[in-house]
Amino acid sequence: MDTRVPPVPMDPATAAKLRRRRQDPEDLEGLVARVLSRAHYVLPDPPAAVDARLSALLPHDAVDRLSRLPDVLLANIVSRIPIKEAARTAALSRHWRGVWRSAPLVLVDSQILPQGTEVTRADARRITSAVSGVFAAHPGPFRCVHLTSSCMEDFHGLLTTWLQILAVKGIQELVLVNRPWPLDLILPATFLGMTTLTRLYLGFWKFPDTAGVPRTTCFPNLRELGLCTLLMESKDLDFMLDRSPVLETLCIQGNLSNLRLRLVSQSIRCVQFINSSCQEIAVVHAPCLERLIQSGGWTRDGVCTKTKVKIGHAPKLHLFGYLVAGNHVLEVDNAVIKAETKASPSTMVPSVRMLALEFGCGVPNDVKMIPAILRCFPNVETLHIMSRGKDQSSGKLNLKFWNECGTIECIRSRIKMLVLDGYRGDRSELAFLKFFLGSALVLKKVAIVWANNVFSSMEELNSKMEPLRSMKKASADCKTLVTGRKNPDGGNISSFKRASDFSLGDPFSNF
Repeated sequence: MDTRVPPVPMDPATAAKLRRRRQDPEDLEGLVARVLSRAHYVLPDPPAAVDARLSALLPHDAVDRLSRLPDVLLANIVSRIPIKEAARTAALSRHWRGVWRSAPLVLVDSQILPQGTEVTRADARRITSAVSGVFAAHPGPFRCVHLTSSCMEDFHGLLTTWLQILAVKGIQELVLVNRPWPLDLILPATFLGMTTLTRLYLGFWKFPDTAGVPRTTCFPNLRELGLCTLLMESKDLDFMLDRSPVLETLCIQGNLSNLRLRLVSQSIRCVQFINSSCQEIAVVHAPCLERLIQSGGWTRDGVCTKTKVKIGHAPKLHLFGYLVAGNHVLEVDNAVIKAETKASPSTMVPSVRMLALEFGCGVPNDVKMIPAILRCFPNVETLHIMSRGKDQSSGKLNLKFWNECGTIECIRSRIKMLVLDGYRGDRSELAFLKFFLGSALVLKKVAIVWANNVFSSMEELNSKMEPLRSMKKASADCKTLVTGRKNPDGGNISSFKRASDFSLGDPFSNF
């Protein structure tokens, strides 16, 4: 997955300031380019195809049948091609000029320049000028606008005007990403008046202070919200959730501050954190929540902080993960789950059918938590394990340890599929797999996904698998698949599109 998106180079004054602080501007540009690429990777795809073209060539009989199509259909076609091609249709005839002006506008500013162009500061200014021209020429409505290539530091006042125009012309989907520089550029609060929004993604901004925003401010149609690499406070996140009564999907990626999420929503179905860090994720009252996903952890100092995950009223929650042993503290109905916690109805989440865990099979403090965690989810049918780290067991985390932990009901009678990702063939991994395969009575499939760059040959991998092939499994129908990763960058979910696609039954799969 190559997601490199070079940022607009920083201005000479900023570079000189960094050098005075004994920081290397090129190193910072490289870091920002990587973070910016990650943010762009999770953004939704625009409805206008980048390679779409509308040909004006007449057929061999010289009859223009395309123009005879109903205007509604022509407007739909025009809205699905890049903005430059769409605007050029106005030159075909007076009739086509009316088609372009009546088509719901789809503007993706990255499509203004030729595909593959690295955006310089001069290019960003030209894009900004072109966007202003389109906004002035098109009467609306605006179906979808992606602004990811303009340099807003130079045109902050113009951005306020743009947001006012978008609000007046009925914007439905808005993706607004700073290039960036500076990293703490405050987003104009004008966007808070966009009542027609159905989808909103913001990236590389400092969120405006919502303390003085009128109580009547609301996003009555907003169904999808994405916050990528933002500086914002927990109260501002609460504000967005409180004012979005039909919100179904919340996506947070690479946040630059340690947030606390308190989820109270009658409509939300999917919450996902990707490469983000939170102090607390509290599902207080979410009767429609189906997916709670946290994939990868990140903070500005490179250290993952402990996150408390509290599950309260979420009767439809059926997909949950990655729960990371050592980094996450699980709380169910006000009971903190510890290694010695005894299973009871008050410590269980019976609705979860798919669970993803991350732990080191050879890390004692991680492994001792796993039986207690699994007993919290008695009806799990698909279990994903992300194995991390090297074998640190010193012979203690062997098969005897697992056998002495007692019966785990979901393993014995519920789990039909086990996926172990990041397999290295360590003794502790083999001990866990032997316990699991020897206990799981209804298991149908085991997928073992080997870690990258661990085995020097297939012969070495096969030798690590031999103890499992020769053992007797509790389920005679169980099939074993040994494979590599589909995404070589890692097993964690890195795309909002994948995680919130409800037609995709298992977003954790990476094989």
